[in-house]
Amino acid sequence: MNEVKFEKRKTVEQIEESTELAPKFDQDGLIPVVTTDFNSGEVLMQGYMNKQALKKTIILGEAVYYSRSRQTLWHKGKTSGLVQTIKEIRIDDDQDCVWLRVDVQGGASCHVGYRSCFYRSIPFGENSSTTILKFEEKEKVFDPKKVYGDAPNPTKV
Repeated sequence: MNEVKFEKRKTVEQIEESTELAPKFDQDGLIPVVTTDFNSGEVLMQGYMNKQALKKTIILGEAVYYSRSRQTLWHKGKTSGLVQTIKEIRIDDDQDCVWLRVDVQGGASCHVGYRSCFYRSIPFGENSSTTILKFEEKEKVFDPKKVYGDAPNPTKV
């Protein structure tokens, strides 16, 4: 397996203007990741990676996240078949956030069964007198019970 090396963060110029990959992981060793559909630009999900997950993602060309609820690496689609194939990886100017542009095998990224994890909207402005969420996606792409069985829901309450 190829070795991925992250540079030590030395200067603002190095971080913002050089070609050196020097990601900034937070106090828990994580970096946030925004994942979008490569063709449509639709936001599919937001997750986190630790150093190992980012390195594996770079090497495999498939999204590997760090599950905070399970405290383990999570190769997206390994169980469900809904693999996120990387088309492009970007890092922001501070190198403290990653953007994955992916092609999703099976057409969904959300463990609840919707295409996107952002399947509801929150009313705002003149409509903010109610906080009732509106479902923007009407149909699920897959049935989570058929895919995951009775596995515990990864969402912490």
